[in-house]
Amino acid sequence: MRAASSGCWSETQALNSGPVTRDLSLNMAGLEPDTPTPTALTLHQASRVLEVGFADGSVFRLPIELLRVYSPSAEVQGHGPGQEVLQTGKRDVGIDELDAVGHYGVQPRFSDGHTTGIFSWDYLYFLGSRQDELWRQYEERLAAAGVDRDAPMASAAGSACGHSH
Repeated sequence: MRAASSGCWSETQALNSGPVTRDLSLNMAGLEPDTPTPTALTLHQASRVLEVGFADGSVFRLPIELLRVYSPSAEVQGHGPGQEVLQTGKRDVGIDELDAVGHYGVQPRFSDGHTTGIFSWDYLYFLGSRQDELWRQYEERLAAAGVDRDAPMASAAGSACGHSH
């Protein structure tokens, strides 16, 4: 099924009709001039993977857990170095909706309620091209914190951006 070039994908569409693909051969650009332009975006609900194709021939299959753990939101990244919040319990998180954000990226609505991360094409390319390294770093951070990957997130009075999510 080919989705329209604007709007969002819903979980219902993806579950009822298989993977949902969007043709991105329109005038899409990232924030950095040297990032290849995206050519396709496919959300695979059953395998929890977002597949992104780029004009340089690269195709990345990004696990939704990786996207959630490395969300570019202030809730996850904080507002500066050292404010990152280690994410746990995200293995089974899915994407309920995926909205286009201008011509430079997408904003997923994750099944755990997280909605504030905007993934630029540059950032998706970065995640895809460094996926193995990022998984290693995540596992090292978990080990250093003595936390299990599947442990539920500890509840806190607020988040890195000063309000509760």
